[in-house]
Amino acid sequence: MPVQADEIIEAALACAAEGASIIHFHAYDPVSGRQRDDYEIYAPIIERIRARADVICYGTLPFAGSVDAPSPLTPAQRYAAVDKLVAAGLIEWSVVDPGSTNISHYADIAKGKEGFVYANPESHIRYGLGLAQRHGITPSYAIYEPGFMRLGAALHRVHPGAPTPIYRLMFSQHIAFGLPPAPWALEAYLQLLAQEHPQAPWMVAGLGVELDELMPVAVARAGHVRVGLEDAPMGCPHDNLTLVRRARQRIESAGGRLANAEQVRQRLRQGA
Repeated sequence: MPVQADEIIEAALACAAEGASIIHFHAYDPVSGRQRDDYEIYAPIIERIRARADVICYGTLPFAGSVDAPSPLTPAQRYAAVDKLVAAGLIEWSVVDPGSTNISHYADIAKGKEGFVYANPESHIRYGLGLAQRHGITPSYAIYEPGFMRLGAALHRVHPGAPTPIYRLMFSQHIAFGLPPAPWALEAYLQLLAQEHPQAPWMVAGLGVELDELMPVAVARAGHVRVGLEDAPMGCPHDNLTLVRRARQRIESAGGRLANAEQVRQRLRQGA
């Protein structure tokens, strides 16, 4: 996993050259190697990537209980780096995950090891959507459970002018949340999305998941695909570039094609 800035930039540019139009990454303290979501770390990495490739870059948010945030944060504290990155014109998207869930690995459950709660209070979701509303940035919704979709769609409806979110449908084989990466599970999510937010763009992704068999199904349903080491099972033998290359081959074999960043922007402006 790339941790140092030079490593992240090298991996991002390699994936962009392979056809990735959106680059999501986490920022790390260069000394400790631990995640730290600070503007001062994110900004130079995004600047260096965008200087060499036209891609959409965005990071993540600290969450309570992590090394980056050992105690609860206010919405403003949690979105502090996003505020500055938007003001600097460096990001077009932001994470706005519309719900909370338990993250527990099946292997840890069997050992009696407790997982953690990925918490996104409604005040934080509303704050993120307020930023999207004011600055025109795309909310990136990670949908861990069906309720995330229902709440996210409802909150988006009360933030008129906020760009249409992209719904990232989260699947897993190794973690006990949501649904497994199966066609019936994707169909269930799409039925709900058609009810809650018709015509909204969506992609398949996950944590502790292998999406190889779901990719052609997503392509056939006009969906999009995210891959990378954040999503892959722990111990994945491939690097990010290999995962992107393999995804490209599967997408193209299924009759799809990769969009560039400007095409993504145009589709989002159309809400599709």
